[in-house]
Amino acid sequence: MGKRVLGLLLAAVLLFTGCVRVKTAETPAATEAPTEAPTAEPTEAPAAEYAITDPLLATGYDVQDNARVFYEIFVGSFSDSNGDGIGDLRGIIDKFDYLNDGDPNSGKSLGIEGIWLSPIFSSPSYHKYDVTDYYTIDPKFGTQQDLDDLIALCHSRGVKLILDLVINHTARSCSWFGEFTKAHRQGDTTNPYYEFYTYYTKGEQAPAGRAFAPLSGTDVYYECNFYDGMPELNFDNPAVREEILKLSRYYLDRGLDGFRFDAAKYVYFGDHKRSVEYWTEYLTTLRSEYPGLYTVAEVWDGDGVTDLYYPATNCFNFTVAQVSGLMAETAKQGNAGKMAQYVEKYLQKIRGTNPDAMFVPFLSNHDMDRIVGALTVESGNMQMAANLYVLGPGSPFLYYGEELGMRGSRGAANTDANRRLAMVWGDEDTVKDPEGTTYGRDKQIQKGAKQQMEDPNSLYNYYKKLIMIRKANPAIARGEYKAVAVNGSKVGGFTATLDGDTVLVLHNPSRNSQSVDLSAIGDFGTLRAVVGMHGASLSGTKLEIEGQTSVVLGK
Repeated sequence: MGKRVLGLLLAAVLLFTGCVRVKTAETPAATEAPTEAPTAEPTEAPAAEYAITDPLLATGYDVQDNARVFYEIFVGSFSDSNGDGIGDLRGIIDKFDYLNDGDPNSGKSLGIEGIWLSPIFSSPSYHKYDVTDYYTIDPKFGTQQDLDDLIALCHSRGVKLILDLVINHTARSCSWFGEFTKAHRQGDTTNPYYEFYTYYTKGEQAPAGRAFAPLSGTDVYYECNFYDGMPELNFDNPAVREEILKLSRYYLDRGLDGFRFDAAKYVYFGDHKRSVEYWTEYLTTLRSEYPGLYTVAEVWDGDGVTDLYYPATNCFNFTVAQVSGLMAETAKQGNAGKMAQYVEKYLQKIRGTNPDAMFVPFLSNHDMDRIVGALTVESGNMQMAANLYVLGPGSPFLYYGEELGMRGSRGAANTDANRRLAMVWGDEDTVKDPEGTTYGRDKQIQKGAKQQMEDPNSLYNYYKKLIMIRKANPAIARGEYKAVAVNGSKVGGFTATLDGDTVLVLHNPSRNSQSVDLSAIGDFGTLRAVVGMHGASLSGTKLEIEGQTSVVLGK
C-alpha cells in the first residue's frame, strides 16, 4: 500500500476519534435481554464523515494478500433475485455494492475483502452439504454462468471468493454412490466405483466408533458418520483422490480463489495422522498449480487437534468462537491482556509448523447459534467482541447479518435452520427463511440493512468503521504480533510491526475508565483511532481509555 493511500485512509479514520455507540429501536427477546445498561448517550456522526475521495484507493490494495476480512454467505438465505423466496448467486451479485462497491475510498459499503459461499452444488437438501453433482450448480441457486459472473465481479473489486467444498461425504443420490450400489448388488468388482465409498461386509468386524448403515440388496454396510443420507468417500482409493483434484481444478480454472473444507478431520474418521497426510498431499499438488490458492479448514476441535492440520492448511479457531469462546468471555468484561497472550502463543505454535500460517477467528457460523443472544448490542458486549477480532491479526470471518445484529438459535425445535435465517434487508428483497425454521419473526431484528446504512449509529456502520480502521493500519492484520497486558487492569492488546510501521492496539472491556502509562509499552504518541461505547484521550504518555472502548496508536 502506498504512503499516500495509507495516509488518506488514516485521515478518514481520524475523523472518528470520538466514540460511536449503536442505537437500536428493537426490544430484545426475553432470552437475549442485556444484563447491564449502557452508561452514556451515543455520539452522533453524519454518515458523510466516513467518506473520502481519491481514486488511488480503488487500486491501493494487494489483491494477493490473504489477511483480509471475509464474509460467510449462506446462499439460500442471503438475497433472492427471482422471487421464489430462495437466495441465489444472482442475488449476491445484485447486493454486491452492500458488501464492496469497488471503491474503498467511498465509505458507502461494508468493505468486505473476501467471501465464503456455503455449498452451491446440486443437492436434495436446502443446506447443500450432501452433494449430488459437484459439476452442476443447484438450479435453485443459479447457473455456471451466474457463478462465472460472480467470480468476475469479485475480482474486479479485489475480493477473493472461496467455495465450501464438501468432500468427506456425498448425497445418496450422487451418481458415484449409485454406481457403488450397483457394483455391489451385481458383485462387479471391475466397476471403478466398487471401492469409491468406505464400507464393511457382513461377517466382518465393524470398525469401532464409526457409524454404518446397511446397503439394501447387499451384505454391505457403508460408512455414514453424520447420517445415513451422507455416505463417506474412500480416500484410500487413488481414483477418489484424483476425482477430488479434478473437481477442484475445474473450479479453480474458472477463477475461484480457493476453498473452505467442510469436516476436514473426518476424511479418516478418528485418525488425524492419515487425515493430515491426505490434506498435505492434496494441497501440495494444488498449490504447485495454483500458487495463490486460499484455503481454510473446519477442524471443529480444540487447539491440540487443529494444530495438527496447520502444516497443510489454515484452520478456523474454535477456541475463540461461540458463546463459550475466548472472544465472548473477554467481551463480557474479561481480561483483554489474557486473550492477547493466548493469540501470541497460538501464532507461535502454528507458525512453528507453517511459516505462512494465519489466525482465522470468528464469532459464529451456520452451525452455531447467532452470537447476538449471548452478546447483545444494547449492552455493548457485541461491539466489544467485534473490536477484539476485527482489529486483530489474520483473517477474521463475519457471518452474514452479524453486522446487523441478526438473531437466531436452534432452540427447543433443535433445528439448524434457525441459525440460517433470511438476511434482513429492510427493502423489497423476497428471500425467506429456510425450510424447517421455527424461530419467530417477532424475535428477529426489525431494522434491516437499508435502515442501518442510513443510521450513523447503527451496528452496520460500527462494523464498517472497524474495517476502515483495520485497512488504514495494515500492521494490525499482517504485522509481527506481540501481546500487551496492562498490570492491574483488564486493558490489553498487542503491538504489530509491518514495513517500518508499528501500531499499538489496546482494548478496555471493563465498564470503568482506565489510565495506561504508555512509556512502559513504547513510544506511541499518536492516537490514530478510537472505537467503542465511549471515548479515549492521550496526553503525553498517559492514555485514558474509557470502558468498552478500543484504541489504535502509532509512533
